[in-house]
Amino acid sequence: MTEEGAKRKLTLDRPVSYQIKVPGHLDESWSDWAGGMTITVEREGDDPPVTTLTGTIDQAALHGLLRRLYSLGLPLISVDYVEPGSRSDSSLSQQSKESGR
Repeated sequence: MTEEGAKRKLTLDRPVSYQIKVPGHLDESWSDWAGGMTITVEREGDDPPVTTLTGTIDQAALHGLLRRLYSLGLPLISVDYVEPGSRSDSSLSQQSKESGR
């Protein structure tokens, strides 16, 4: 395995970037509650809103966040690992710089 491959290997304790989508509208005031994740809400036409939480957390924090979302009664639309260097990761890095995280 190359050194680059070793760096990308998922582990339980290494923080990586995730993007989580749930139905409904969670505004930015929920960010601290969501472990500092960046929160965006999208609405297309007459469809209900979808909240996207994006950030870098480890597996334990991910499981805790998923439990908190479950306790709010929010079903998961998706939970995605964001590959380092991907377009989503680039926008995540820019959002983190802008928010001071």
